[in-house]
Amino acid sequence: MAYGSSISNGSVTPASTNIPIVIITLNGIVRICGLWPRLHSFSIGLEGSPDLAAARVAAELLKTVHYEYTFAVQDGLDAVADVIYHLETYDVTTIRASTPMYLLSRKIRAMGVKMVLSGEGADEIFGGYLYFHSAPNADELHSETVSRVKNLHYADCLRANKSTMAWGVEARVPFLDKAFLDVAMNVDPKEKMSYKGKMEKHILRKAFDTSDEPSTKPYLPDSILWRQKEQFSDGVGYSWIDTLKDTALVKVSDEAFAKASERWLKDTPQTKEAYWYREIFEHWYPQDACTESVVRWIPRADWGCPADPSGRAQKAHDAAYEKSA
Repeated sequence: MAYGSSISNGSVTPASTNIPIVIITLNGIVRICGLWPRLHSFSIGLEGSPDLAAARVAAELLKTVHYEYTFAVQDGLDAVADVIYHLETYDVTTIRASTPMYLLSRKIRAMGVKMVLSGEGADEIFGGYLYFHSAPNADELHSETVSRVKNLHYADCLRANKSTMAWGVEARVPFLDKAFLDVAMNVDPKEKMSYKGKMEKHILRKAFDTSDEPSTKPYLPDSILWRQKEQFSDGVGYSWIDTLKDTALVKVSDEAFAKASERWLKDTPQTKEAYWYREIFEHWYPQDACTESVVRWIPRADWGCPADPSGRAQKAHDAAYEKSA
């Protein structure tokens, strides 16, 4: 398919460089040209997290030199204030996801690695987030993908850039290669719809599916290729977001939260977690002009999606909040 061809024929070929290149996430980037004899890959999560298990399986098939890091919830909590400082945002989902990436980047830099390849962009291009299941039609889905791609610098690319550069690591994003974007964004949006049993990012998954080519070595294990979308902040371990919410309940009093709209007339925090992040942000950046630069990542309410940006808040998730309640 065109997507697989676009990736393998140049979209993931790094620019001329004399430093080692590795993979920071294993969600579709499977063949890289680098200076090291073998591809090096990294993953992070809480003990027993879904992402750690999935990365382990992928690394075994791809024969990468794989590094697996676990972090304790307290490690993440201790880093939240620094993450907000480096990312210059109070957006809930960005902070949730950036904290583990920030911790992983510190480990990567300590090994002497200065550049990584990361998978940001695929969900925006192909409608991969679970809330896209609620898109009413192909035209609206396409409009949303265009909007998400245009605003990546406020969200996933902000995270990929600043979480890594806080430690002097440069992240490159092959899915946002211009040639690949030219192909992927001109696909009939009907092909990106998730319905009638089709998974999110179905056409991208099929591009790497070799089940009908018996003589071709698999690019990825089926369990990874057809794994449901798991947002990074969920994949590192479900207790990560749960603990952030619980911590905010302790740090933000009912009285303070009740007056949130008086304290912040614009972009008023709707949860105690958001209130907590906003307080930390104002500690670092008290000027109004700083607040004006923040754009929050929120699923489409007009599609009937919950305001919580976690993938588990969406009905389509196999472990959705409402299913475990």
